[in-house]
Amino acid sequence: MNMTTISAEELQTASGRRLRSSLARWMFLLASAVTILISGLIIWTIASEAWTFASQVAADQLQTIGWFPRRGMFDIGTLILNSAQIAIVSMIVAVPSGLGAAIYLSEYAHPRVRRIMKPTLELLASVPSVVLGVFAISFITPVVLSKFFDEINFFNKLAAGIGVGLLVIPLIASISEDALRAVPRDLREASAGLGARKATTAIRVVIPAALSGLMAAIIVGFSRAIGETMVVTIASGGGDTSLFETSIKESGGTVTSAMAALGLGTDQVAGNDLAFQSLYFLGALLFIITLVMNMLGNLIVRRMQERY
Repeated sequence: MNMTTISAEELQTASGRRLRSSLARWMFLLASAVTILISGLIIWTIASEAWTFASQVAADQLQTIGWFPRRGMFDIGTLILNSAQIAIVSMIVAVPSGLGAAIYLSEYAHPRVRRIMKPTLELLASVPSVVLGVFAISFITPVVLSKFFDEINFFNKLAAGIGVGLLVIPLIASISEDALRAVPRDLREASAGLGARKATTAIRVVIPAALSGLMAAIIVGFSRAIGETMVVTIASGGGDTSLFETSIKESGGTVTSAMAALGLGTDQVAGNDLAFQSLYFLGALLFIITLVMNMLGNLIVRRMQERY
């Protein structure tokens, strides 16, 4: 057998190839550094302006009859209450519908039906949120809610919550369906071998096995509902002012709708000097809420996660 001897020089990478590899590495490193830098600048801007607001606002201004920034009334509780009410209503709409759609697509639907229905369901996510906001005030309130409530505000938090729920359904359904389909087929076959019906297998075997993924879908959906802007701005009547009101049949602004109104600059025309700075305070508050939700979601998912 002929043995060919390869020299050390022949094993070395060509200088041009080494240069291109090094250049690509530095370009990717630069891209990562720019991303971190931009994120840091955003956080610094929000934090510094939020501190300006927090250090100058009086304590009695944070506990008033509502959110009226031009008049120096910054009742944060009003916005948090309205945001929570709308998010809870949206979850009541989205969780049963999203999980039901996911279970059907994963356990019952024929492959052909799944190939048609899942993209169709996800198509709902591409509908602009402003369209759902208009749909809420043109159909949900006058056609649906007015039949169940004798007195309801044309702009109300209930309609906004339903509109946000419709927006969140595809998100919960898609993530949940992926989690359910990730459950090993062996568990389904073992359950069927013991004589369990398909519904029993889905409820007693598949759903508990995919519980961590389902919880992640719900938490992601809740975070999406908290951060929704256009639907609540249009449907709930949430502008730059909002009176403290516990009834979901009344109008009310949320954290995001108040930020949208402040971001338009209307509160810089006249009024309290801290009105515009409160925009950054609300941004910091929303950032903290989202961060806590993500951390809580990761903790729940880790504790419920099953390994196969």
